Amino acid sequence: MAATATALSLQRSFSTHHLNSITRKSSTRNKSNFSFELWPSGIEDSGRKLRRVGGFVKCEAATEVGIAEKEKQKRSETLKNGNDSLEICRVLNGMWQTSGGWGRIDRDDAVEAMLTYADSGLTTFDMADHYGPAEDLYGIFINRVRRERPPEFLENIRGLTKWVPPPVKMTSSYVRENINLSRRRMDVACLDMLQFHWWDYSNPGYLDALKHLTDLKEEGKIKTVALTNFDTERLQKILENGIPVVSNQVQHSVVDMRPQQKMAELCQLTGVKLITYGTIMGGLLSEKFLDTNLTIPFAGPPLNTPSLQKYKRMVDAWGGWSQFQELLKTMKTVASKHGVSIPAVAVRYILDQPGVAGSMVGVRLGLSEHIKDTNAVFSFILDEEDLNSIKEASSKGRDLLKVIGDCGDEYRRA
Repeated sequence: MAATATALSLQRSFSTHHLNSITRKSSTRNKSNFSFELWPSGIEDSGRKLRRVGGFVKCEAATEVGIAEKEKQKRSETLKNGNDSLEICRVLNGMWQTSGGWGRIDRDDAVEAMLTYADSGLTTFDMADHYGPAEDLYGIFINRVRRERPPEFLENIRGLTKWVPPPVKMTSSYVRENINLSRRRMDVACLDMLQFHWWDYSNPGYLDALKHLTDLKEEGKIKTVALTNFDTERLQKILENGIPVVSNQVQHSVVDMRPQQKMAELCQLTGVKLITYGTIMGGLLSEKFLDTNLTIPFAGPPLNTPSLQKYKRMVDAWGGWSQFQELLKTMKTVASKHGVSIPAVAVRYILDQPGVAGSMVGVRLGLSEHIKDTNAVFSFILDEEDLNSIKEASSKGRDLLKVIGDCGDEYRRA
């Protein structure tokens, strides 16, 4: 596939601007004293383009309001590359938790919970081919939406999935077979988004796979092609090969700011967006872990899920539990100021970072729910004082780009 003119000039543009712009940040921040609650039981209608459709919340961008209010009310973002585009809700329901390790998932309870999240305006679901029954649950869920919700509501539902193949030869038939499997499981003719992961960069087969995925997109079997856990160098190479990816899903939190050191600049140059996960670190960024001491056995809340264990290791790499407590105290101060929770502040801070289109919040379907806390992300704006205090607390930890490497390198280290 021949590269486009934009792709051909990408390397020159990125190299020229990288060193002198990577630390350049906008000094202009939106400020507002305007506040409102955004619950489905009492949706405000002060000029924003959030409306009910058949009694449910439609996730749309606000229009014809002030700049600060628009940012505050904006619940959706459009991912684009060329003629490809997909509008998603800026807070995504992450379904890794269906894969085991968080408690037994009951199918009917899980689907009912998905409907509740969607009814509350959280209409974008993120899953993967290897997340246990996630794609099958989505298939049952989307059929219930088709039967039980109005057509306008159905149009706003998004199902994003991932394909994580072994590093075998990427033939057209092999790629097609695997994508067709996800289409059948999710019961859709066309996948809203296929996010592609590759384990071994020394094997260039990822370019073959992405070209075959692009062919399937042209056939109408995939709406948008995207990446997950690719680093900046490989993202640039993929774009130079003319592959129209719209986003890259990466780990990004107030502890892990690596995407802002290299990746975000390339995204701003090319229009590729970031979807983030690990943004509340499996729940570590919450009041539950404030004023706790995990260095003493059994002294604090148990780290009893795969996500808590994973992100505790990230805390250790960043600066340790004592340093993390100082960060939590800062986050709590900001949260109390706005009348929200630490997780809401954690997500809002990352959504406000350059290049970020959306952030993941994991859902334990049928086991627990945090819809009110999640929707609170859209109810406030972090002012300059908030942003500076969080940035200062975050920067006291180690530079994870130097410790771990670029985005996704944690999955490829020997």
